[in-house]
Amino acid sequence: VSQMAFRWLDMDNFPRRAHFEYFSGLAYPYVGTTANVDITGALKRIKEEKLPFFLTICYCAARAANGVPELRQRIKEGRIVEFNQCRVSHTVALEDGTFCYCTLENEPALAAYLESGRKTQEEAKRKASIEEDPDESLEKFFVSSLPWLSYTALIQPVPSPADSNPRITFGKYFTQGERVLMPVTLLCNHALVDGRHIAAFYHGMERELAAVSAGPEGEA
Repeated sequence: VSQMAFRWLDMDNFPRRAHFEYFSGLAYPYVGTTANVDITGALKRIKEEKLPFFLTICYCAARAANGVPELRQRIKEGRIVEFNQCRVSHTVALEDGTFCYCTLENEPALAAYLESGRKTQEEAKRKASIEEDPDESLEKFFVSSLPWLSYTALIQPVPSPADSNPRITFGKYFTQGERVLMPVTLLCNHALVDGRHIAAFYHGMERELAAVSAGPEGEA
């Protein structure tokens, strides 16, 4: 397990214990959805201040996901651990057309997150690796993007046996009337996450994007 702080949940008093046991026994225990998220205000600031688009959106997604306790839960040794905070492991495009993995450290302020993220991405490009230690990856959110396509659904590769890391994917944004929308996909292990928790993530994304669009004074 990562050195990041976590706690074991009390399975004897866990309200979703029956659900956990049922979905843990399925061959494909995942649940997810794709929804269009309004990025109009955030995109305006990104363009005006020349902020890195992916990292800014990733900042919002990480804060939204960390705001939902169920998305910070993982399955370990048949039980559930809940991390205090989870980091993002995301894909970075390489010049040869492939990609590598990059882990971003959480920063409370957007400016610090972007500065740290740029440096970490450059280091990841030099290493150009997709190898990750499963134990060190337990607390992470897996994030990727499909910036060439505005899609309405997405099928993602998953391991067997199933893991419990939420997967978040961004598609190509598009204009609808006066709004700019972007498809965002969230895939989770149903043993830990229900529909209401997925909805809470999207509502959190809306709040975080609104805070970014408000400028530095709107950021927590």
